[in-house]
Amino acid sequence: MIILTICNHKGGTGKTTSSINLSAALALSGQRVLVIDLDPQGFLTRMMGQPEPSPEHSSLALFQEDMSIQPPIIQLPTFDLIPSSPALSTAMRKLNKPTDILWAREYLQSLDGKYDIVVLDTAAAVTVYSLNALVAADVVVIPILPEYQPVVGGEQTYQTVKMVRKKLNPGLRGVKMLLTMVDGRKKNHFAYRHYLREKYGSDVMDGIIRTCTTLSVSNQEGRSVYDGNPHARGAIDYANAAEEISKLFDQRDAGSTS
Repeated sequence: MIILTICNHKGGTGKTTSSINLSAALALSGQRVLVIDLDPQGFLTRMMGQPEPSPEHSSLALFQEDMSIQPPIIQLPTFDLIPSSPALSTAMRKLNKPTDILWAREYLQSLDGKYDIVVLDTAAAVTVYSLNALVAADVVVIPILPEYQPVVGGEQTYQTVKMVRKKLNPGLRGVKMLLTMVDGRKKNHFAYRHYLREKYGSDVMDGIIRTCTTLSVSNQEGRSVYDGNPHARGAIDYANAAEEISKLFDQRDAGSTS
């Protein structure tokens, strides 16, 4: 089982849209995919048309000492979902022990064999939940809008991930920056892409996510782009990105058998 964390400490970068559509693309390629919403604001949960769950029926259950309490898993048309609850915000104040960054990894071990890929969607901030997601991750994807502030935020997130890999998760296989909402009419978008490629090399993905009206409409309608128009350029771009990310999964599997 592969743990894929989608993370950026800066908001408005297409993070949750990427979580939804990468998950859908991976599921449509034949993978069994579970998405866990770890953002207390629950954007992904709402974008998928789900009502606000009670705390015990949400991802908060991952952070309870009683491991017999298992959050119900919602079966959506393309992938499964454990939704978020605003109660995560309140509970965060109590998760202040050094070992509290290990809860997600412990819970995810119980899912091994049930899913091929678990996607963790995190808040646009450094929280105990986002650190849990990084400590548990095999692969991290950082969606970045190619504008000044989002690029700075993406670079800061990248450094956080590198620190977590060095100190807490040496098994983290790969960190990839994914450029989102790329507008071919804006020269600065390609200038920032060139800048990131020059500085971070292959850690910047080859594929990009172009601006796409169908993506916006699908978000509003509570579904992935593949349920709206599987031939839209957003669908094509996320399928290509999912294929590129999957190569890191293959490397991880090869490493675990040697």
